[in-house]
Amino acid sequence: MRRANATRTTCPYCGVGCGILASAAEGGGIVVAGDEEHPANHGRLCSKGAALAETLSLEGRLLHPELHGRCVDWDTALAEVAGGIGRAIGEHGADSVGFYVSGQLLTEDYYVANKLMKGFLGSANIDTNSRLCMASSVAGHRRAFGADTVPGTYEDLELANVVVLVGSNLAWCHPVLYQRLAAAKARRPELTVVNIDPRRTASCDIADLHLAIRPGTDVLLFNGLLVALVDAGKAKPGFLTAVAGYEEALAVARASASNAALVAESCGLREAELHCFYSMFAATDRVVTVYSQGVNQSSSGSDKVNAIINCHLLTGRIGTPGSGPFSVTGQPNAMGGREVGALANQLAAHMDFEPEQVERVRRFWKAPAIALKPGLKAAEMFDAVATGRIKVLWIMATNPAVSMPDSDSVRRALAGCELVVVSDCMRRTDTASYAHVLLPALAWGEKDGTVTNSERRISRQRTFMPAPGEARPDWWIIAEVARRLGFAESFAYRSPAEVFREHAALSAFENAGSRDFDLGALASLDDAGYARLEPVRWPVPAEPERRRERFFADGRFYTEDGRARLVPTPPVPPRHEPDAAFPLALNTGRIRDQWHTMTRTGRSPRLSRHAPGPIVDVHASDAAAAGIASGDLARIESRWGRCSARVRIDPGQRPGVIFAPMHWTDQFSREGCVNAAVNPVYDPVSGQPELKHTPVRLSRFPARWQAILLALEPLDASPHEYAVITAREGFWRHELAGSTAPAEGWALLTGILRSKGGGEWIEYNDAGAGQHRGASIQEGRLAACAFLAPDSFLPDEDWLATMFEAPSLEATDRRFLLAARPASPGADTGPTICACFAVGRETILRAAATGGFNTTEAVGRALGAGTSCGSCLPEIRGLLASLGNAAPA
Repeated sequence: MRRANATRTTCPYCGVGCGILASAAEGGGIVVAGDEEHPANHGRLCSKGAALAETLSLEGRLLHPELHGRCVDWDTALAEVAGGIGRAIGEHGADSVGFYVSGQLLTEDYYVANKLMKGFLGSANIDTNSRLCMASSVAGHRRAFGADTVPGTYEDLELANVVVLVGSNLAWCHPVLYQRLAAAKARRPELTVVNIDPRRTASCDIADLHLAIRPGTDVLLFNGLLVALVDAGKAKPGFLTAVAGYEEALAVARASASNAALVAESCGLREAELHCFYSMFAATDRVVTVYSQGVNQSSSGSDKVNAIINCHLLTGRIGTPGSGPFSVTGQPNAMGGREVGALANQLAAHMDFEPEQVERVRRFWKAPAIALKPGLKAAEMFDAVATGRIKVLWIMATNPAVSMPDSDSVRRALAGCELVVVSDCMRRTDTASYAHVLLPALAWGEKDGTVTNSERRISRQRTFMPAPGEARPDWWIIAEVARRLGFAESFAYRSPAEVFREHAALSAFENAGSRDFDLGALASLDDAGYARLEPVRWPVPAEPERRRERFFADGRFYTEDGRARLVPTPPVPPRHEPDAAFPLALNTGRIRDQWHTMTRTGRSPRLSRHAPGPIVDVHASDAAAAGIASGDLARIESRWGRCSARVRIDPGQRPGVIFAPMHWTDQFSREGCVNAAVNPVYDPVSGQPELKHTPVRLSRFPARWQAILLALEPLDASPHEYAVITAREGFWRHELAGSTAPAEGWALLTGILRSKGGGEWIEYNDAGAGQHRGASIQEGRLAACAFLAPDSFLPDEDWLATMFEAPSLEATDRRFLLAARPASPGADTGPTICACFAVGRETILRAAATGGFNTTEAVGRALGAGTSCGSCLPEIRGLLASLGNAAPA
């Protein structure tokens, strides 16, 4: 039941695009729930979406414009930005300016930024951080279909007979979509799921077949499938008339994959597994291949995409219910950015730099200096900053000092740039520290506009909180700079509705069905209609007879001759392979409960419990070779940089491959940024980086001591060699380590605590054992406590939380605090498994053992775990199996 005062809006996290109901809570604050009427999620939310209300405080927000670190008024800040851009163009030309934007922007923000750069400044040097997540899909679509068209819908996963997940840990990265798939499989057990991933991830929980392929062999695997489909007579003759390039693509596939035994050996699979997969694909017309970053983030990502699409085009498995290749995007508005042309090699409304299309956009915008050629892609842009070709860089709603490969080189480039402008909602990010001008932008809950999800569905993000301080919408900030540059008439927007109407009108301008992206029916929305806009999947042309749910079933594509293209995809090994010096391959990605660089999720206590710090998943054989064990701190080093993380032995890892999440930044860690080590190699077609395959070596972190420091506020941990900061209910957790003598580490740590001043300090030291404990007490209450030892000893945090809650610490409490144990030990809940209901591992194990539970449903009834977003169900099932309790599959 929807609350009467609820605002319908859209989640700001992944590309699923879940509907959210936000309403005022009794006693203040905001309550967030899933919108049962939204077609993407039907009321479900993942752990991150469910915790959105915990991320809405103004703590850490950027609330006023700043120039060189001091607060200024908007006019001064905007004049500085416009003046810097104008001077750079006047002295060095339009290509001396670059915009680096983000899938966190709303479509209206994206549109205005793209219009200013490409239409009025005269350069295409605007690129988006979506280049890092889905550019290879864009390239693959355009090569195959003639346009960046996603043919599938979410319903196709539920209608398919076979769903193939390729390089997609759907269970953790798109949890609500995964739950839709799992529910469909529960209703129809004959629905077969194949998971193709070097790792055994949570998505394997519902997989009938897991192909743990050798990293980088995806093209070979799908070339082999193409050959097998042809040899099995599965090519669809009628559909092949709508396809060009068949002979060339098949010849290349046969040259590399004519022998199934050779394909299996090269991919690291058993031949029987290979034949099983090929037979499953061939057995039904209703096949959906879902792929994500494991395919896209590669130096051959575009070819991987086309190798997948080739198999669907060959067999006509595209555009019909329950079939097709399906790219699921990483960010909430990656698709919206593609629509407005925020990639450097595209114009707006799915047009590109063909002279006829440039002229069309120029006439529509009445653009005085439209860009005539593609601009610099993300990696090229930061290279141009480093060499001084770009003098002014404006970064909007993203954190490239963390997210770009070889991130240390990006930081050096920013440090040397003449003018760095950062628009953001947060005051302290790794990138903001390099800004000359900081512009306060609105955050989720304050912004008004639209986003487009992975199935082309446009949804409204609506305002339900007032704008704090002097924060403004991104589209307004960009338009104000445009006015100061002399383009006031073309940027005289008064609302996001005006921007959306112009965006929709451009999509329909001289279209008549010649382009896939068409919002003509929405171009005449008045402000009230825009406010009421329901989720709608494009295209929505003005002519009802041209509307469609799916593309390409009719065999018509957006190439010059109307035929799709099978693209030859010769297998190319990763640019850098492991060797004697760097024998392991580093794979990076997301974990379940964190988002990108943690500027939001890092402030949520419940989202920080599942993985409280940087981790590296390692196969036992690789850990033994490196002389490290589970729980040890390890250092990951490559030719480009290094990071550190805590080891987790994972039998689901392929030997020779390690996995580390990409979330931790200098704001929450020291030496935790994995992208410092990542290989700066890019796909030559898409410009997408190789984030899944960096040669590295693993070694023990030279720690002589480790410490836990809990305090009411986050403390400066930068003096320490290793540090991780995570939020807890009512306090902050600091995990520290160093290579100095324990006494020296303790002196450094207590120096930080005592620098806060005031209060009482109590302490226990056993120098011989290297153990030190202390606590800061202010006005009788615990303000901070610290525990240092030569190993990773950690007192029970649930007990320590009660110490922070106590109105005063009695003598007994102080004594047991220094003893690092509670007076009356309670039940240890263990690490969090279910973030939605804060249910720990030990709680689940105890309940399962005493209650004899053998199903996740029974655990859910008893504890609630797994009954909300369901992301933890694979782990709960694994715990039941470890007890021998799991029901037969």
